[in-house]
Parts: sequence; C-alpha cells; structure tokens
Amino acid sequence: MIRVILCDDHALIRRGIRDTLSDAPDIEVVGEAGDYGELRALMRTLANGRDELPADVLLLDIHLPGRSGLDVMHTLKEEGSSLKVLVVSMYPEDQYAMRALRAGAFGYVNKGGDPQTLVTAVRTVAQGRKYVTPEIAQMLVESLTAPVNESPHERLSDRELQTLTMIASGKRLSDIAEELKLSPKTVSVYRARVLEKLGLHNNSELTVYAIRNGLVGN
Repeated sequence: MIRVILCDDHALIRRGIRDTLSDAPDIEVVGEAGDYGELRALMRTLANGRDELPADVLLLDIHLPGRSGLDVMHTLKEEGSSLKVLVVSMYPEDQYAMRALRAGAFGYVNKGGDPQTLVTAVRTVAQGRKYVTPEIAQMLVESLTAPVNESPHERLSDRELQTLTMIASGKRLSDIAEELKLSPKTVSVYRARVLEKLGLHNNSELTVYAIRNGLVGN
C-alpha cells in the first residue's frame, strides 16, 4: 500500500485529491496538513517516535501560507529526508516545474489536469522514479540544448517569484502578507528586490512583465 500525505492550504482541494486517490486500491491517504507547521506535527505523529518515514509520498502544493512548498522541499532536502515529494500545483508547468524539480521534487502535476494522471504520478514517484509530463520533458530537453540565455525572472528567488505573480494577479501587499503569513515590511522588501532585479519601477510594469512572460493570465 502506498501511503500518502496531502499538504495544501485549501480543504476543498485536499478533499478532491483524497477522493481521487481513494478510487485507487493501492493508495491510502494517511494524513492532511494545511501548512508547514501542521505538516511537521503530522509527520512526527505518523512516525510515532520511530526512525522511519511517515509516508511514501508527500503531495505538496507550492502556494502555502508561511513557508512555500519550495521552502518545504529545501528544508526536507537539508534534513536528509528521503520522503518523495510530488508537487501538485495550480501553476502551469512552465512557471514552477523546473524550480520544483531542482528543489528535489520527484514530479510535478497541475491541479487542473486529468485525475488519473495524479494516480499515475503517485505510483511512479512511490517507485522512486521521476514523473514528468510531456510538456516538462520538452522543457528539460530545451534546457539542455538551448544556449544559456535565461529570462530575468529566472534569477529571482522562489519567494520573490511568488511575490511577483501575486502582485501581478492584482493582490495588495497587505493581502499578500496575510496570505503568506509574513509582515507587510517583509513583502515590501521582496517587491523592492523584484523591481530591482527586473529593472522595473512600479506594479503596473510588474503586471505587464508577468503577462508577457506567461507568469499570470491576461
């Protein structure tokens, strides 16, 4: 039996994923968490003091309050955890898939995709193999064969890119701070860094940049 943990801040999304996986006789959802703090507590409870993995696969969203999914993966990697992470995100592959794989994810699945794809991905990752969609495979090939000429936003940190996409989606700094469980001052610092790294001056220019580069819908 493949044991799965769900980590997503939206209860309805978790329920939908749980219902999808419940149809697979070889997959069991053993716990759910809405953020990093809940995930750590859940993992300790499931491990029950024993030196063993709390589950086989962690289904992890990128957009979480407080620590993002990418931050969580970096932490797990630093701790030497062998828990296999499958990222399930609302963001298209071309925005975060490569970052997620570099951070240690075993695969990346879009929430809007075919539910059966999620089941296949879980089984693949549980076997210790990487799961990539044809779109991600194409991106990997292009990254190997194309000349090194990265876009400016690819030099942003994970949190800076997240701030960029949220501003471009029309959210105010106060809303972003509340959603990410950060102080408004911290979010303002991220915004300033984004503007400097991209050579932009205001939120309007950030929004235009994000739309032109496919980081948000127009």
